Amino acid sequence: MDPAEASLSVVLAIAGIIVALVLGIVQRTSYRQLSQTLFDQLEKLAAMSSDDLDLERFQQQLAQANLSARAQRILTEIYQCIDHDREKIFDFQQKSASSEVKAHLAETRAAQINWVIEGLTEPILMVNQYGEITLMNPAAVKLLGLEDVTEGTPLEKGISCDSLVQLLHETRRRKLKSTRLAELELEDPDSERHWYRVTVNTVSEGEHEGAAESGFGAVAVMRDISGYKAIQRRNAEFVSAVSHEMKTPLAGIKAYTELLADGEAEDEETRDEFLGVISGQADRLQRLIDNLLNLARIEAGVVSVSKKPRSLNDLLEEAAAIVQPTAEQKQITLKVELSPMYLGVLADRDMILQAAINLLSNAIKYTPDGGTVKLRSRMSDREVHFEVEDTGVGLSTEDCEMVFEKFYRVKKDQKMASGTGLGLPLAKHIVEDVHSGTLTVKSELGKGSTFMIALPTVQVIEHAS
Repeated sequence: MDPAEASLSVVLAIAGIIVALVLGIVQRTSYRQLSQTLFDQLEKLAAMSSDDLDLERFQQQLAQANLSARAQRILTEIYQCIDHDREKIFDFQQKSASSEVKAHLAETRAAQINWVIEGLTEPILMVNQYGEITLMNPAAVKLLGLEDVTEGTPLEKGISCDSLVQLLHETRRRKLKSTRLAELELEDPDSERHWYRVTVNTVSEGEHEGAAESGFGAVAVMRDISGYKAIQRRNAEFVSAVSHEMKTPLAGIKAYTELLADGEAEDEETRDEFLGVISGQADRLQRLIDNLLNLARIEAGVVSVSKKPRSLNDLLEEAAAIVQPTAEQKQITLKVELSPMYLGVLADRDMILQAAINLLSNAIKYTPDGGTVKLRSRMSDREVHFEVEDTGVGLSTEDCEMVFEKFYRVKKDQKMASGTGLGLPLAKHIVEDVHSGTLTVKSELGKGSTFMIALPTVQVIEHAS
């Protein structure tokens, strides 16, 4: 090869290398530009908010990016996947937020229910389908002595009241939902016995409420009805006492009426004596009926009151005259020690007279034969006072607190005198509810009692009006 041909071959080789390098650089530059454009679109796609994920807007951006059809198709598919997943995520977020709200409400409601149960004064006890204690509020803990009992303890080991244990077991073993009622007498921590009305309901613990296969628990709610039982007992005693009180005068009236009908009263003096006994027994019956009616009317608020300025001493003298024969029968000295001053009161004559008679009759009843009953009156500041003092059997501290309760009678003195337990309650209603006064008692066993009445004077009432 001559030198000219060799030189041409070298030039062509160098030119080929240069062209290859240029083509490589151009291709690499185009690839980098394409890659950068693609990466820019992916970054924009990743940075889009939910408001930017609009298909038409995204397609416009792709058209402006000068990408190939294949790249646009791939990016569009990525967009659609992201948009589909975005909707799923949004739905999930909504459901999650709703679940959180429901869970919070459920927790709040459970806390409120628990707070209510804890605060109830009625004892509440619940067992599961296996007879294990699952709930007990403070009232139940205190009543049943469950301080050392924990949840999950078998009922028989935790509670000593066999009747309550049996009632809970019988209820939870029922095949269908049911409610049972019972009245139980339980002893509290102070060793005092109380009556409770126990309501026991089945509690479903399975998936299907009411299904026998799921089993039942039971919850007992105990309400103290000792007061109701006491009222029942007092009502029974009252009916018995009223029947006895009515029977005694009626028997006397009937007996002396039969004597008159049989002609046993041979002379006018005997006839007058019989008629006097009948009249006295009729008056006794009338007073009993008046006590019952007046007490019922005052408690119902329908009593007719006629208040006028009156002399208290005049009313007390009239009351003393009415009970004097009864005092004489027991050889009791009735001393009337009234104030020489004029004691004016704004009062209903019949009611104040009734209250005074009831207090005097009560004193005479419970004062042994040969004792003394004193009736006193006086002025004190802006009130007028009168007192009934006796040398009778007296009252204990407990009896002093209960003696004005309707139907209440001192047990130790019931055989000493008959009665309905209405006289003193009626007197207290008349003095305090109708006349805005006070009626109190002080007493000592074996030494007698003093009942003290204070009434506002006429001047005080007129000034208040």
